[in-house]
Amino acid sequence: MPCRATILMRERIQQLTENLNRTIVGRNDAIRLVLVSLLAGGHALLEDVPGVGKTLLAKSLARSIDGKFQRIQCTPDLLPSDITGTNIWNPNTSEFTFMPGPVFTNVLLTDEINRATPRTQSALLEVMEERQVRVDGVSRSVESPFFVIATQNQIEYQGTFPLPEAQMDRFALSFSLGYPTAAEELQMLQQVQGGIKVADLQPCISLKEVQELQQLATQVKVDKSLQQYIVNLVRATRSDEEITLGVSPRGVVILQRATQALALIDDRDYATPDDVKFLAPYVLSHRTIPAGGRRAGAIVDRLLWEVSIP
Repeated sequence: MPCRATILMRERIQQLTENLNRTIVGRNDAIRLVLVSLLAGGHALLEDVPGVGKTLLAKSLARSIDGKFQRIQCTPDLLPSDITGTNIWNPNTSEFTFMPGPVFTNVLLTDEINRATPRTQSALLEVMEERQVRVDGVSRSVESPFFVIATQNQIEYQGTFPLPEAQMDRFALSFSLGYPTAAEELQMLQQVQGGIKVADLQPCISLKEVQELQQLATQVKVDKSLQQYIVNLVRATRSDEEITLGVSPRGVVILQRATQALALIDDRDYATPDDVKFLAPYVLSHRTIPAGGRRAGAIVDRLLWEVSIP
């Protein structure tokens, strides 16, 4: 029987989901995927067209967890120090003072990340993986929890710098919000006219409770046979003739963590094959390089049919 603390944490998840649904219309799967990324201790990459609510989602999440929010609009002239921070000479004290960059936050929205140069993109690598930045030989830890939501436009490629495989591998999940239905757009108009705004949202969970949920997710049971299924699925991407580069070992770990987080969100203390099947396209597709112009998502979907559950 679940302990009282566990029940309370699951109630917090439900409250958080309901809070996000107050500002994000018709995006139930997207909300679940963002929460999976957060509770799995990873980051999310949203590959979508402009104007579908990516910034609204990030701001609503930060507001709901009572966390700090920062936004970076990536451009080709953005410098690494614009992200991490820099030391500035203080004439009053006759010494350098560190001015922290936007990464010192809880929820960081990196808008159109592929418009930043590779050098600037790489400045995010250490902080996304190690939760720290190193400036002038001094390492500084960022706040916890630290969650990055990066976006990139799938349509416009002029003046962009494609993310290298090492950068893509840092994102736990990659997905898109997509266009809303006609009914959802009508609801959006009604909400804009008299609905709640992000500033009106009240925090429903604390940062400490988010950390507790992240820890609770690691305790979700994953049967050995399910772990074997995850391994078989990932290894199939490395031997498939339609894939040039398969999923890395980091992808195996992330898929299990994401599966545990999804089970926790769905109020279970155990993971199932359906959890893996639902998350695999979002965890594995951006980690594969298909051959001959094929779509990675379609290949992963095929592998889900071909790889049997032990």
